Amino acid sequence: MFTDLKDKIALVTGAGKKTGIGYAICRKLAACGCNIVIADLGRSEDCAGDVKTGAMDEMTQIAAELEKDRGIQTLCTPLDVTDNASISRMAETVQQAFGRVDILCNNAGATFGVPNSIHTYDETAWLRTLDVNLNGVFRVCKAIIPLMQPAGGCIINTASRAGKVPPLFNGAYAVSKAGVIMMTKVMARELAGLNIRVNAVCPGQIRTDLEQWRFGLEAQFFNTTIEEQEAKMCQTIPMGRIGNPKEVADLVAFLASDQSSYMTGQAINICGGQIMEL
Repeated sequence: MFTDLKDKIALVTGAGKKTGIGYAICRKLAACGCNIVIADLGRSEDCAGDVKTGAMDEMTQIAAELEKDRGIQTLCTPLDVTDNASISRMAETVQQAFGRVDILCNNAGATFGVPNSIHTYDETAWLRTLDVNLNGVFRVCKAIIPLMQPAGGCIINTASRAGKVPPLFNGAYAVSKAGVIMMTKVMARELAGLNIRVNAVCPGQIRTDLEQWRFGLEAQFFNTTIEEQEAKMCQTIPMGRIGNPKEVADLVAFLASDQSSYMTGQAINICGGQIMEL
């Protein structure tokens, strides 16, 4: 555990469902003593196939469990990262409840219009994917950075292996995550003087509902099974297995803690060795 995180205020976007990385991040930071703001759409909505976003009832349940298990304070707030009015309401709610934000985890993400290649991709789906994954990070940072001053803080963006090595037929997601990596570096340079560190995590194959949906989609496309597609993917991973959300959350907690106090502007791979370049 990172004891220096005790009593910090951590805002995690895209944290409203138990099958996602955001939930694992909330649990890890809560275990370290952080007070947690759970931000998600607050309504059930498809982002890809049958993959749902965080609804308010599940967000409330997560908050209650964290408070009971860890003795921390929590706050649930609806958030649409594509809507500036929604972001402003969220920021005002957080300010009224806690007065500040110490840790911002931009984890909200989605993909629409897949599978498609560039020349067949629906433009509306392409732009919507970029609006959530890339512009959403920009909008939320712009609203929350003032709540980090003057003490400073840290921002951890959820990028992806796909932002470094392009997957087939999911170009909008790959481009958006590549943009998140560059935005991380830009913000790290610009915010260092404000004592705000900015880093990104780049997960590879992680066992979430979105990953299972992907295996199902590939199974249909290649006329195989989900199990066969997962086994095929594992052959590309030196560690030979799919990762789990807790492992990503452990990395996020490290980046939020003083143990990484001299790290900023980094995009760290967590993918079982599937990609080894920076």
